[in-house]
Amino acid sequence: MNIGEILTNLWHSSGYYLFGEAQGWKSIIMIIVAFFFLFLGIKKKFEPLLLVGIAFGMLLTNLPAGVSDALFHPDYWTGEAAVANGVDYVYVLQHGGLLDILYIGVKTGVYPCLIFMGVGAMTDFGPMLSRPSSLILGAAAQMGIYLVFILAACMGMPGGQAASVSIIAGADGPTAIFLTKTLAPEILAPIAVAAYSYMALIPLLQPPFMKLLTTKKERMAVMQATRKVSKKEKIIFPILVTTIVCLLLPSVAPLLGSLMFGNLLKECGVTERLSDTAQNALMNIVTLFLGISVGATAVAANFLTLDTLKIVVLGLAGFILATVSGLLIGKLLYVVSKGKINPLIGSAGVSAVPMAARVSNTVGLKYNQGNYLLMHAMGPNVAGVIGSAVAAGFLLAVFG
Repeated sequence: MNIGEILTNLWHSSGYYLFGEAQGWKSIIMIIVAFFFLFLGIKKKFEPLLLVGIAFGMLLTNLPAGVSDALFHPDYWTGEAAVANGVDYVYVLQHGGLLDILYIGVKTGVYPCLIFMGVGAMTDFGPMLSRPSSLILGAAAQMGIYLVFILAACMGMPGGQAASVSIIAGADGPTAIFLTKTLAPEILAPIAVAAYSYMALIPLLQPPFMKLLTTKKERMAVMQATRKVSKKEKIIFPILVTTIVCLLLPSVAPLLGSLMFGNLLKECGVTERLSDTAQNALMNIVTLFLGISVGATAVAANFLTLDTLKIVVLGLAGFILATVSGLLIGKLLYVVSKGKINPLIGSAGVSAVPMAARVSNTVGLKYNQGNYLLMHAMGPNVAGVIGSAVAAGFLLAVFG
């Protein structure tokens, strides 16, 4: 073999050559999207813990030379055999690439439950318990889920797929994965990417609607501290919620039970080491695995389709409807309370904790430097987490 042949073979085996194939343009589009997400995560700091991992996983699997035995095999998850007979996890463990193995935690629903355990350990339900109206705002934001479900069903989507698409409206990635893996596993990849992307893009997506639907006077409203919640209440709450909700909706027990268990570790006062592990080490490890493996599913050949576009658009519509519903009920409470409740905290009723609460606080501070809404917004925010989990349990009970 001469030098020319060696160079020719080397060129033909390179990823640059493979970009010239018939579908290479799709990979280029997905790589550009990955670069854009990396820019938002690193430069704009839009939830970098999520977005950087998702973007890098997306980049890896769309480099033509990267979709190989060392990384990810879409056919293991969405191929004809996987759809007809289910995923062969033993085969994946034996022959799969790195991201295939990490993706098992997404496909089986293990990562969402572990994420919820960490979220529970980081969550203080005190603001919600001290201000019961928070439950109203959290419930109002879930209207986006039900409205998009109706819209998706009217567009001809099967019940399971419509339910899975609708849950994106809650901006709750773990719940979206947990629901979709059971009801519509064939669309888990675009659902997961859309849900986590919208969670990360909350600082970009919510403020325009917050400004559009509220007046300057409403945005400047200062909220006063409410009563202090006792330690006993905080301990009883996760136990009581777990018992009542899981008896009512057994299908949501893994997700909601993990959330409440994590919170109990935080509040009971005798498991500090476990609470610290759930909040930090466990949460960080699972976030690493979840982000890069979710991003890996956005392979151009499977992702750039009309069905995926429909899911992304419906998910965006649902998220906007959820934000708008929370803000409108917030305006109503502003009137009823005679200005004691700032309607901006209504947008925090979506489930992205604590991102949505931070956005409410940031927008409020722009109009009143002494207006700290973070803890007040945490009430609707954690109520939204419970609300989206309950909505998922209801949809599982109906379509599971």
